[in-house]
Amino acid sequence: QVQLVESGGGSVQPGGSLRLSCAAAGLTFSTYALSWYRQAPGKERELVAGVSSAGGSPNYADSVKGRFAISRDNAKATVYLQMNSLKPEDTAVYYCNAARSWDKRAYWGQGTQVTVSS
Repeated sequence: QVQLVESGGGSVQPGGSLRLSCAAAGLTFSTYALSWYRQAPGKERELVAGVSSAGGSPNYADSVKGRFAISRDNAKATVYLQMNSLKPEDTAVYYCNAARSWDKRAYWGQGTQVTVSS
């Protein structure tokens, strides 16, 4: 059974930092592209950052470029999202996603809440 379990969310003041983790089990982690999405109340889920299975150059939403960094540790089957200089508009539920294009398998975590407020 595939599981993606996020952790590291919480409440932080503007300008603060958080590091999200997503630990995977039950899949061949290194063969999956990994992404972080977020969904704010009343808004659609949006892609925040992604990294390919080969671990090449990550891609980021324009709104988080220069502030967020995605990384993966295949040995630990974990993907991270380092979030710096957080803004109130970063408030959302953050989800990790693992996807494999050749067989179209995709999995989601349960989400972790990030709240940025003074």
